[in-house]
Amino acid sequence: MDTQKFVLFLIFSTSMLFLWDAWQKEQLPPAPSTSSAPATQESRNQPPPSAQEGTPVPGDKLISTQPAKSETAENGAPVKAIDRLESGEKIVVKTDMVVAEIDTAGGDLRRLELLYHPDKEDKSKPFALLENQPDHVYVAQSGLIGENLPTHKTRYTAEPGTYSLEAGQDKIEIRLVAPATDGVRVNKVYTFHRGSYLINVSFEVTNDTAAPINPFSYFQMLRDSQPPAGSFFMIPTYTGAALFTEQDKFKKIEFSALDKGTATYPKNADNGWIAMLQQYFLAAWLPEDKQPREYYAKRLSENEYSAGVIVPVGTVEPGETATVSVPLYAGPEEQSKLASIAPGLDLTVDYGWLTIIGAPLFWLLSLFHSWTGNWGVAIILLTMSVKIAFFPLSAAGYRSMAKLRLVTPKLQRLREQHGHDRQRLNQAMMDFYKTEKINPMGGCLPIIVQIPVFISLYWVLLASVELRNAPFALWIQDLSSPDPFYVLPVIMGISMFIQTRLNPPATDPIQAKVTQIMPFAFSIFFFFFPAGLVLYSLVNNVLSILQQWQITRMIEGSATAAGKQKKAN
Repeated sequence: MDTQKFVLFLIFSTSMLFLWDAWQKEQLPPAPSTSSAPATQESRNQPPPSAQEGTPVPGDKLISTQPAKSETAENGAPVKAIDRLESGEKIVVKTDMVVAEIDTAGGDLRRLELLYHPDKEDKSKPFALLENQPDHVYVAQSGLIGENLPTHKTRYTAEPGTYSLEAGQDKIEIRLVAPATDGVRVNKVYTFHRGSYLINVSFEVTNDTAAPINPFSYFQMLRDSQPPAGSFFMIPTYTGAALFTEQDKFKKIEFSALDKGTATYPKNADNGWIAMLQQYFLAAWLPEDKQPREYYAKRLSENEYSAGVIVPVGTVEPGETATVSVPLYAGPEEQSKLASIAPGLDLTVDYGWLTIIGAPLFWLLSLFHSWTGNWGVAIILLTMSVKIAFFPLSAAGYRSMAKLRLVTPKLQRLREQHGHDRQRLNQAMMDFYKTEKINPMGGCLPIIVQIPVFISLYWVLLASVELRNAPFALWIQDLSSPDPFYVLPVIMGISMFIQTRLNPPATDPIQAKVTQIMPFAFSIFFFFFPAGLVLYSLVNNVLSILQQWQITRMIEGSATAAGKQKKAN
């Protein structure tokens, strides 16, 4: 195969991979439900056969009896609004890390703002991981399973207002009191900690009856399938549920599988956690190890899902109080901290199908960042490291391309002689390469090496919250977003044009035109790529140009000297 054609094929294939992946995730509708109609409010509230009459099922929502406000799209077509959760009194909690909102209706954690992570659209506001909006719901719920015990449908009472973590305080507790029924008193307690995204959710169960009771507790996330906003080429990583156990390791529970009823995952264990994941952030319930639990995930209705865990409270004897507590981690996927919070939690950082390359790349990026304090400089150092690591391979490829430049006139004559017979032309070219000791595929090696690194870094930039809103210099204030002024993509296109001038000239007219167009086409592609990825590609191109120019100059100089010596003899 002609070297130039193979190079162009690889470049084109790589670009098409990104385009296809982007188009699929942007355009394809969510998988349809296997049921002929959405689940109704009545069907969602039906208890399982094993539950006692009147006991809500974990995963059911507390739905307002007031209908949702009708909404329409710009073209006048009706838009299905998500059923709103019933509202009670609001309790606001402020710490040094988060601003939380708890609703006494169900005792749900309805909103959670992360103070150190600005919103993607409005950077003056903190990012809200959990929220309850007409078009988006993502909340944390919990309750007890047992006759007349409080659930996420119970109206709690608490001191309303704003609670703040004061100077010198390490934690702050918010206590909600459930209505006492049949001699059982229950308090629901939220504990927020200084310098942490961990929130402890506890139930205190006091048995004032004459007989022991054996309640169970459940902790769940309720959300829709709406992924975080992103540009066409900034496709968010996995959005959905995930589960980890020591036996089965990390497992995704996709919303589409819940729609189809094909989701499979371990349900009973004495370790692990369950979470809802989205780009850069997660919310995970983390029961203590060696504690029996049952995991569940379900589709509640159209575009509404829950995932959670059931944990036994244990036997509560008459006159005694038992406590069950499960921490909730709701925050960024900071890779340096996740593993220390819970085993396997670092696996929530998704590098796609090239994790084996992406994970070491991020480790190296983090190392360089620890030296420089700037993620952009770290990307430059990473690029230089990759070039050094593959220097011998790249040099061999550039030497092959330099030799091809020298023999291009002879190859052109072969095309003119055998242009009408493709088989004879290919054979003549292979014989010519063998005589001249040229590897026609040698020039492709640098590109082949760079493609997996390029794709891996793309996913690293998509999945690493450390690079979200990370500034580089001047106008580049977010390496995970496209260059706002397109300066880097334009310079990238110029560097690609310079590279084409160093490559062997194409002997085929159509191929020559494609080669001329490619730098401009790729500049447009890179307008939508993360600035960090364009920076990597630009630095890589500059280093490649310098290396290729030096090798080409040496090869052509040696050929010129050999020619002069031959004439002198």
